[in-house]
Amino acid sequence: MLTPYDEYPVHQAPLPFSYIPSTDYSWDEGYWFAVFNPEEKVFLGIGARVNPNTDMFGGYAMINVDGIQRTVRFSRTWRSNFELDLGPLHIRFPEPMKKISLTLDDNDSGISFDLLWEGTSAAYQEERQTVVHRGRRTTDQTRYSQSGKVHGTIRLADRTWALDPEKWVGGRDHSWGLYVERAPLAPPVHLLPPRQAPQGKPRALRVWTCFRTGPVSGFFHIHEDADGEQGQLDDPFGAPFGGVFSVAGREGVLHLAGGRHKIAYREGTRIATHAVLDLTDEEGGAWQLELTPVAMPWMPATLGYTPGSWKDGGTFHTYHGSEELATEWDEFDFREQPVVHVPYKLTDPNAPDNFGLGFNFDKPLIGIEYLTHAVLRTPSGEEHVGGAHFEHYVNGAYRPYGFE
Repeated sequence: MLTPYDEYPVHQAPLPFSYIPSTDYSWDEGYWFAVFNPEEKVFLGIGARVNPNTDMFGGYAMINVDGIQRTVRFSRTWRSNFELDLGPLHIRFPEPMKKISLTLDDNDSGISFDLLWEGTSAAYQEERQTVVHRGRRTTDQTRYSQSGKVHGTIRLADRTWALDPEKWVGGRDHSWGLYVERAPLAPPVHLLPPRQAPQGKPRALRVWTCFRTGPVSGFFHIHEDADGEQGQLDDPFGAPFGGVFSVAGREGVLHLAGGRHKIAYREGTRIATHAVLDLTDEEGGAWQLELTPVAMPWMPATLGYTPGSWKDGGTFHTYHGSEELATEWDEFDFREQPVVHVPYKLTDPNAPDNFGLGFNFDKPLIGIEYLTHAVLRTPSGEEHVGGAHFEHYVNGAYRPYGFE
């Protein structure tokens, strides 16, 4: 089956673009866009993913205003329409890697926007993410991330924000390949042999950050084991460190060579209240990024990626009753955390494999996505202020901070 993309000389296999070199249901491709302002305590997330082997295309727009989170989700079949449209949601690339048009027309959720996302840093290709289990590749993915600024307008019911691009920060990523297996399309673990002994240590701490502070913007990630070591990890997102800075007026980019952190938490919880990231660039320059959350972290559980994030109990990759367009929306109050959030139609919240999600839904949860005020201190002693998206969590034990 030919697609509009087959018109361009970019093929890497002797097949049309609608053919995917894997029949695995975990093969997908998609985008995540962030638009946020710490002064306004507003975080807008926009996403879309294609799963060619279920022939599904799903997306969402989520806005969190100081802990109140509203999400509208969209789904349709993919091969019936190869445009990047999901009903009222439209994604266009007038200047790839630099300028992106994001539009959500009026709809029942009350969320709408007309935005121009503009890159202020170079897109950074993260290390290839690969995991092999008993001779089968279960993750094999490429991802790039980028920071930017945003022009335009956001509406939520009777509220409107006119975006000043000097104050509204953008983040994004684009990933494709075999993604980590997601229920309900993943094989039930009790039908398979036990997992092999890990080749490296389990990942315990994750930091993933897009930021912009005045003339400097960029991206970096940090992953460590339970002892705080950045080494070989047995995890699809376990590359120890990577990142890049872009500085206005400077030719080229600064690659980062290393990073350390000092993170404070609310007593008795794993909710971050403050973070200081000390970063070293490839030229030996020392940078310090200080992050202060301005609201409770928002919850990815409502977006559509995981079982029960859709009201029928499904995900982006499952069918929701319409080949043309299925849509729904909801709103939750996450201002107080930890909070119990039970997905729709989850048949067994105590399932032994936790539906592949790593936790039981009958226990209180905390968000992992922080909207933060950011202060960057440069090697020359300058100080710049702005905003950052700070994805951070600790899995299991992490001894440097006393977590067991």
